[in-house]
Amino acid sequence: MNPTLIGFGILILFGVATILSGLFTVDTAQAAVIQRFGRFVRVAGPGLNFKLPWFEQVAGRVNLRVQQFRVEVETKTLDNVFVKVMVSVQYQVIQAKVYAAFYKLQSPGDQITSYVFDSVRSNVPKMNLDDVFEKKDDVADAVKRELTAVMDDFGYAIIKALVTDVDPDSKVKSAMNDINAAQREQVASQARGEAEKILKVKQAEAEAESKALQGKGIANQRKAIIDGLRESVEAFKQSIEGATAKDVMALVLMTQYFDTLKEIGAQDKSITIFMPNSPGAMNEYLQQIMSVVTGNTVSEKSKSASAG
Repeated sequence: MNPTLIGFGILILFGVATILSGLFTVDTAQAAVIQRFGRFVRVAGPGLNFKLPWFEQVAGRVNLRVQQFRVEVETKTLDNVFVKVMVSVQYQVIQAKVYAAFYKLQSPGDQITSYVFDSVRSNVPKMNLDDVFEKKDDVADAVKRELTAVMDDFGYAIIKALVTDVDPDSKVKSAMNDINAAQREQVASQARGEAEKILKVKQAEAEAESKALQGKGIANQRKAIIDGLRESVEAFKQSIEGATAKDVMALVLMTQYFDTLKEIGAQDKSITIFMPNSPGAMNEYLQQIMSVVTGNTVSEKSKSASAG
C-alpha cells in the first residue's frame, strides 16, 4: 500500500475528528459558557453548537430553570421567644446575565442563606410571637426585597420568598394551646350561662302563667261551687217547709265529709286519719264553721260601722 495514501487518509480522519470534536449540544433551559484559552468568549444557547477545536472549550453549564433554596433561621421575637423560621427562596438565572451568574458568584446558595439570615434576624425581633404568625408575609416580602437588590448584580432574579413555617419551642406551643383552650372554655361557659338564664326565665314565665291559669281555674271552681250551693239552698227551702240555711249547710257539710272519706279511701296506702271520726262530730264541725263565718260577718259589719 502506498504510504502517501495512508498518510493522506490519516490526515483526513484527523481533520474529521477535529471538526466533530467542535460540535456539542446544550439542553433546553440551559446555557453553556464558552472560553478560549481561559478567556470568556460567548454563551451558547440550547441546541447544536460549534466551538473551535483545540482553541475553545465549554467552561460550564448554567441551569436557567426556576430553583428553590430552603433556609432555616433560628431567632428571637420581641417577647423573648425563640422560634425557627423556615424560608423558601425561589430564584432563577437571568438569561441576559449568564456571564455574571457563572463568574461573579461561586455558591449562590451560601449567598442566599447569608442574606436570608440577615433579613429575618432584622425583622422578626421587632415582632411579638403572635405577630410573626400573622405577618409572616411581611417578613417574606422583606427577604425578597433585600435579596432582589443584591442578587441582581450577580445575575440572579428572585422570583418569590415564602415563610413556610414558624416553629416556636414545644413548651411555648403547649402554653399557646392552653391559652386558646381556656379562652374557648370561657366563651363556652358564657354561652352555657346565657342558655341557662334564658331557660330559667322561660320556666319562671311558664310557671307564672301556669299559676295564673290555676288561680283563674280555682276562682271559677269556687264561683261554680257557690252558685251550686245557692241553687241547692233555694231548692232545699222550696222542697222542705221550714228548712233553714243552717239545715242546708249541715246537709252540704255532711255530703262533703263523706265525699272526702270516699276520695281518701280510694287511694292506695292512705295514712290520713280524722280525729274525731264519728257522725256525731259533724255537729261540732258545723258549729265551728258557723262561728267562724258569723265572726267574720260581725267583724266586717263592725268595720263598716266604724268607717261610717
